[in-house]
Amino acid sequence: MRTVIFDLDGTLADTSGDLLAAANHCFRDMGLGDVLVPGQDAGIALRGGRMMLTRGLERVGAYDAATVERYYPVLLEAYRGAIDHHSFLYPGAMDAVEELRRAGYGVGICTNKPEALADLLLQRLGVRDAFAALIGADTLPVRKPDPEPLRAAARAAGGDPAACVLVGDSDTDRNTARAAGVPSILVTFGPSGDDMAALEPEALLERFEDLPHVVTRLIG
Repeated sequence: MRTVIFDLDGTLADTSGDLLAAANHCFRDMGLGDVLVPGQDAGIALRGGRMMLTRGLERVGAYDAATVERYYPVLLEAYRGAIDHHSFLYPGAMDAVEELRRAGYGVGICTNKPEALADLLLQRLGVRDAFAALIGADTLPVRKPDPEPLRAAARAAGGDPAACVLVGDSDTDRNTARAAGVPSILVTFGPSGDDMAALEPEALLERFEDLPHVVTRLIG
């Protein structure tokens, strides 16, 4: 079976609002107030919890690696408690997923979000059952851009890892697909959309309505 594997944050859903809120919870606890700005710092949010803490502390001239590590679990707990207050699926995302499923593709998710949090978010958004596979940052000993999480997602979705495509929104996704020897499709509607063309993926995606056609062109 051919499979279509999706990144989650910034690809299927805009999760930046809740991620930034969790980081700002940490900064307030440090006595720094709300350091990161919703919207403006969405791109930082989608690079993960440690990156948000790092960039925020750098912004106020207080970066310390030990502080980042100490607050990372605090951030995760805050995020777990308010994971779906501001997050939303991108328009047309689930229509495209269902069309791919009807066409016989296996669909799954490969994300660098911890698996339990990814599972919780998908359940809260009401779409967990649409995906046959979910591989998170801690599912395996390695994470993207190592190719093995992508291959594991393809296998778990019932497919051949050599016959999959990765839909993502970052250089991490581009490098993961390249390492696995499969095509990548990068979305241009996320916070870093303007930077995607320079990564030279096999395809760019401006709207989910076009995804089934693009997938067919790339992997048949």
